[in-house]
Amino acid sequence: MAVIKHIASKNADYGESERYLIFQHNEYTQKPILDDEGHMILRDEYYLDGLNCDPFTFASECQELNSYYHKNKNFNEIKSHHYIISFDPKDREECGLTGERAQQLGLTFAKKNFPGHQALVCTHTDGHNESGNIHVHIVINSLRKYDVPQEPYMEFDCESKAGYKHHLSTAYLAHLKQDVMDMCQKEGLHQVDLLSPAERKITEKEYWAQRRGQEKLDKLNQKMKEDGITPKETRYQTEKQFLRDAIDDVASTAKSPEEFAKILDEKYHIIFKISRNRYSYLHPSRKKYITGRNLGTRYEEDFLLQAFKENSKSLSDRKMEIEEPQVPNTVKDLQTALSPDASDIPVPFIFIKSDLRLVIDLQTCIKAQQSEAYAQKVKLSNLKQMAQTVAYIQEHGYDSLEDFHIALDQASNQTSAARKSLKDTEQQLKDVNEQIHFTGQYLAYKNVYADYRKSLNKDKFYEEHRAELSLYDTALRTLKEKSVGNKLPSMKALYAEKDRLIELRDTQREDFSNHRDYERELRTVSANIDMILGKSYEQEQQIEKNRIYKFPVFMLSKKRYYIKKRRRYIQMKAHKYWSLGALAAMIGTFYTGYKNMKSAHKYFACSSLLCMIMAIYSGHKMISGKSRKKKDSTSEESAE
Repeated sequence: MAVIKHIASKNADYGESERYLIFQHNEYTQKPILDDEGHMILRDEYYLDGLNCDPFTFASECQELNSYYHKNKNFNEIKSHHYIISFDPKDREECGLTGERAQQLGLTFAKKNFPGHQALVCTHTDGHNESGNIHVHIVINSLRKYDVPQEPYMEFDCESKAGYKHHLSTAYLAHLKQDVMDMCQKEGLHQVDLLSPAERKITEKEYWAQRRGQEKLDKLNQKMKEDGITPKETRYQTEKQFLRDAIDDVASTAKSPEEFAKILDEKYHIIFKISRNRYSYLHPSRKKYITGRNLGTRYEEDFLLQAFKENSKSLSDRKMEIEEPQVPNTVKDLQTALSPDASDIPVPFIFIKSDLRLVIDLQTCIKAQQSEAYAQKVKLSNLKQMAQTVAYIQEHGYDSLEDFHIALDQASNQTSAARKSLKDTEQQLKDVNEQIHFTGQYLAYKNVYADYRKSLNKDKFYEEHRAELSLYDTALRTLKEKSVGNKLPSMKALYAEKDRLIELRDTQREDFSNHRDYERELRTVSANIDMILGKSYEQEQQIEKNRIYKFPVFMLSKKRYYIKKRRRYIQMKAHKYWSLGALAAMIGTFYTGYKNMKSAHKYFACSSLLCMIMAIYSGHKMISGKSRKKKDSTSEESAE
């Protein structure tokens, strides 16, 4: 099974990558293995090639390119990317895979997926931990050297240009995995699905932790055996692996999430919680939860709920307890839901959306008023949409405008009814899910309550099982409130009702979406009709006219007040600056006259005269404005 792994490196020493590919290194410490004289040892078999560079001058060429573009100078920048393609050990014997062939596959892969980058392609045949699997190392400089065509997996346009850095996005990584799978299929090699989530997700960090822990445990057990002590534990488990084994054990017998959580806590001291529809687990020696997504798909909600359901059906005693005849009780009668006639789901409203668009009003479109070319384009588009609107009306048989408005009102009412039906179904489904939850909780702790009734010392038993009995009482009380005096519904009936409601909800969602699109299309036709008949512009003009006439008078006076205040402020500022300019020009005039600078003296004198005139003028405007205001107020007083 060929897999691909990515490592981003911030190490500025590109030569370290070269040395790792050529010389032997310790798999645990990643340090080179030295001989008796302290020299590094070459690998027994390797194949090395370079893309857009000499493989033995890779480091210097990368440094030169970084200096040319002034990139990769900071400590936190990613300097290089390391991709490893590991083939299945069986490919060597069963498929005839050799180092030369793997090297050619790696070169083709690097040329296709990392074009324009300086890259080292090296194939090792020794395998990891002497496993014998052939693997290819591809080390690229994060900075691109040459311009390349834009590819679909590139997230940004600049990623294809020289001088920009390699960006590994989610789409890019998915493309690389797909390319590895296609390559193995084409060459007839063993392969697994790299795009699907793993059932048991084991990261590289966890793998190495398990390896190191197992080695330490083996050494400790060997020492114990030498001392005559038989070791109890021979297999080392990481925290995640401990959780996986415990969950697999409990999930094989549990029938509900509540029972699952109880057994995990009692048997393995693992705390289980559900937060935002995510399953999380707390290891006994940890303070932070580990989500099911980090453990694998077998430990998430979908898989575990299916396992609980299968466990409930497989055990006969539980089946007899669950399937005893009871009167169902939900929002709707469950007996009706289970009948053959009630299982019929209504056929959704079918609607094929057309390409009809709104007609653009040229009188209100600012862009069309600014550009004649765009206005001409809008006119042609409007003619097309008008023709399509007329054809739409003729095809659907609307004889008059009144008939069309009746159809629009009916479509609006149907959309509202579809929305209401969908909300009712969603509420029913919510109620059924709640009833399933409390029914499962009730059945999970029913035996505890029975033991409590049989116990001689009820107080002591209650203190020991307070949490279970509390959950039982809550579930029983809630179910009685919902049953309204009837017997509790069976799990089989509840799940049947849930399946029916889910199917009905999906159908109603499609129906509502179609009705909504149909109403929107009719409203588009209505707006286009108004534009064709010329009603829209006239209505807007009338509204604008009414708005102007009805504008409050006091708002206009308030606006005039602020305009006058602003004008006076500008006059004061102008007078201030002209006065300061006149003062500065006069000082310059006296200074140039004292120094006998005739040319400069002339300019300063003219400037001083101009500034004095403007200062007098701006002052006059201020004074005249004040006197006018005073005169107006005096005349008003005399008139009173």
